[in-house]
Amino acid sequence: MTSYIGREMEPLALYIHWPFCLSKCPYCDFNSHVRERVDQPRFAAALRAELAWEAARLGRRPLASMFFGGGTPSLMAPETVAALIADARWLFAPDDDIEITLEANPTSVEAAKLAAFRDAGVNRVSLGVQSLDPEALRRLGRRHTVKQAVAALELARSLFPRVSFDLIYARPRQNVESWRRELREALGLVSDHLSLYQLTIEPGTAFEAQHRRGELLLPDPDTAAALYDTTVEEAARLGLLAYEVSNYARPGGESRHNLAYWRYGDYAGIGPGAHGRVTLNGDLLATRRHRAPEPWAERVERDGHGTTREEAVAPVERAREMLLMGLRLAEGVDAARFAARTGLPLAQAVDAQTLQLALVEGYLEEGGGRLRPTLEGRKRLDPLLAALVL
Repeated sequence: MTSYIGREMEPLALYIHWPFCLSKCPYCDFNSHVRERVDQPRFAAALRAELAWEAARLGRRPLASMFFGGGTPSLMAPETVAALIADARWLFAPDDDIEITLEANPTSVEAAKLAAFRDAGVNRVSLGVQSLDPEALRRLGRRHTVKQAVAALELARSLFPRVSFDLIYARPRQNVESWRRELREALGLVSDHLSLYQLTIEPGTAFEAQHRRGELLLPDPDTAAALYDTTVEEAARLGLLAYEVSNYARPGGESRHNLAYWRYGDYAGIGPGAHGRVTLNGDLLATRRHRAPEPWAERVERDGHGTTREEAVAPVERAREMLLMGLRLAEGVDAARFAARTGLPLAQAVDAQTLQLALVEGYLEEGGGRLRPTLEGRKRLDPLLAALVL
């Protein structure tokens, strides 16, 4: 088996999951839960306890980034965020320029807490805007207005050195021109990063049920491709490059935390339903916490952690995961790092015939020791990966 001892001193990414939301959006399949009342002190204590347990076994590793995701992390008490940041700084060895991101919804109540999150140590905020069209916000189940979204973005830009926000496109009845108008308005509000996601129908969501009944019709493949082309073109016009399929940034504005996932680095996941990939005693371990918040908290209170699964990732599965993540990036996959991380040469992890065809058709390209997707390849990434990755 490949040795990963050296990787145990590579920078770590830390993800902290807050699972609670005010309501469940119809497109969302994340581990999020609606509660009339949340016992904030209990869940704060459980998160801190699980973080301490994880750090005790990982050791004082370098820490490159923290990410508070959810759910709706901006529903957390700022004191909880401050305590978790302080704990992480004490337990690990944070980079001087550590990136600490918190996801927030742009409602007026949560926006008022942004200054407190900054004071807690957050230096990057990601706002779930999702649309600048009032009717689309209603259909997407969002609780904020366009006016609130713009106000929250302006406030965030005045408080944080780095700000990102999300939009969803390829929505029902959306065409290229309406999206271009909305996108241009959004680009006028950008700081250094923007996430632009095509609407997909996820199993178990309200949208999946509507789609199955024929009540929700998405744009056809040709329109979806044109919407993607428009997205890349308009973002590039203002200097935001598509460094990942759905993420755009000015040079230096890329999400360091998410790059850890896409480059298949080590990351620890804390909180209900959180996943992790951590190197320990020479093995790369896949970890998962209990999804349901209250049973997770009970496990932490009893055992110090809420782990439900932990197993070594075999070389073949490491190779598959690294390709599925890395080929989302414009930079692609570095062949030398791939071999070091997985224990397999890149050529053994892909279907040779599919690879050759993709290179000839211009969906993939090789050079500088990397395999990377082209713009045309990124538009066809799901079927391409399904055929390419063994």
